[in-house]
Amino acid sequence: MGNKQPFDLTVKKPNAFWNITERILSSFQLLSVGGNITKVNCEGLKPPYLVLSNHGSMIDFPILLKATFPHPVNWVVALDGFVGRQGVSKNIGMICKRKFTNEISTARNILKILTQKKGIVTIYPEARWSICGVPERLDKALGKLVKAAKCPVVVLIEYGNFLLDPQWDVAHKRKVPVSAVFTQVVTRQEAETLPAEEIQARIEKMFSYDQYEWQYKNRIEIKSKYRANNLHKVLYRCPHCNTEFKMNSAFSELWCEECGSRWKMDVYGRLHCTNGEDTFNHVPDWYRWERQTVREEVRSGNYSFKDVARLELIKSAREGWVPLGNVTFTQGYDGMSITGTLDSGETIQFSRDTSENYSCHVEYDFKGRGDCVEFCAPKDTYYVYPLNSPNCATKLHLAAEELHDFVKQQRESNK
Repeated sequence: MGNKQPFDLTVKKPNAFWNITERILSSFQLLSVGGNITKVNCEGLKPPYLVLSNHGSMIDFPILLKATFPHPVNWVVALDGFVGRQGVSKNIGMICKRKFTNEISTARNILKILTQKKGIVTIYPEARWSICGVPERLDKALGKLVKAAKCPVVVLIEYGNFLLDPQWDVAHKRKVPVSAVFTQVVTRQEAETLPAEEIQARIEKMFSYDQYEWQYKNRIEIKSKYRANNLHKVLYRCPHCNTEFKMNSAFSELWCEECGSRWKMDVYGRLHCTNGEDTFNHVPDWYRWERQTVREEVRSGNYSFKDVARLELIKSAREGWVPLGNVTFTQGYDGMSITGTLDSGETIQFSRDTSENYSCHVEYDFKGRGDCVEFCAPKDTYYVYPLNSPNCATKLHLAAEELHDFVKQQRESNK
């Protein structure tokens, strides 16, 4: 079901007008968060170079512009960033990309800016908003990209960006200072001489952060009454009764509808059980435990997910998200698939093998339409909204990664 009106995949370096305009606008966004930046090993650094950054909220873009001042920047952004604003997106240097797909056009555009236009390209290599304020998986081809570009690599790690505006509760922005560390991890000479594997290892080592730990150690008080609001979207499994999808939250409290256990988040981001034993005080520890339970379920051979889902397609930059109808969505050892008859009467049968999905992107209450999985193919981007399985998005995300690892291991052992 390829798009009949494809997105404009060409790229250009922002001119002086757009560079100045976006910097003026972004400077106002930094007034309330500070935006202090520490630069490490950046003496003599000048374009062209590649920036790899973690991604917590929309404040990431103004922070990056401040770190790279005064040079214009190109950005690799998801396809939805072009919907309704393709002209502006292209003028400020955005490079269009479908999440978790291997697109030659994207690599070609990145290399064009770095090698021909001698510019700066920013990639958010985790390819998603942060879910829990800790690192997610990186694309394993970053080292090869650097070798092809033969340019320096800078890693930008921001702190407070996720806590300011977590994607599972964007309606309630918190008051949080934001800071960043801007570190050159590969010099121009090293990009030419080091093997791709070592470059990849350096990059992955730098992506080590924990937003909640940073908050606690620095005694950053988040006094917002909504500081735990919607946290059940991520912490979907109760550690006391082990029940899935019965967690709920509001304001600064989190509770299990099944067994009644309750937690309250203090101003430093720590959870405290108010009617039982403390199992997890640290949000990322709870999240990692959930991943472990998914891993065990996958490796037991018993994992499966199936539900009726509402399906949308990003048709074009002008038309945006187009509802297609209800389908059957499945996730299992063979991958993810959508099948059914659309409202138009057309039959759809589309799948991606587990080997093609080392991860997947999820959205929480996307544009007020519900939690969903973004399901991408080289020519199509689908948004899948499960209808009968509330609060399942985080588990689907974790399962995609664990299924990929397990099936890959099984296939390699059977060779």
